[in-house]
Amino acid sequence: MTTVRFDLPEVDEFTRPYWTAAAEGRLLLRRCADCGRAHHYPREFCPYCWAGEDRVAWERASGRAVLYTWSVIHRNDLPPFGTRVPYVAAVVDLAEGPRMMTEIVDCPESALRIGMPLEAAFRPEAEDLAVPVFRPADNSRPTPE
Repeated sequence: MTTVRFDLPEVDEFTRPYWTAAAEGRLLLRRCADCGRAHHYPREFCPYCWAGEDRVAWERASGRAVLYTWSVIHRNDLPPFGTRVPYVAAVVDLAEGPRMMTEIVDCPESALRIGMPLEAAFRPEAEDLAVPVFRPADNSRPTPE
């Protein structure tokens, strides 16, 4: 019997560049040539001015962000989340502007702070697949307690 993984994306032709970059340790965004705004999650059109696919391109993100909000998840019955609890589900503000849902890793819950500087990290999940997560930036990493 095959276990369904609820935590893995369905990679398609459009999102393949995003997931390929993540597997290589790079975070990509989409930026609109018409209005200049970046967005995440990747879409084929601009969600701000509705410019079409030919006006929106992939762009490498800096990987820098700040913590906007978070929640510590203590129970999740969907595999494999149950083996990861507790974990920190979060929303971060990327340096390029978009907000992104993610997970915070390598940081005790007690050290989390709104506005905390973060950096992208990539958790390998399967062959040629990694998921972007965030951790405290080098200059803000908490010292072990």
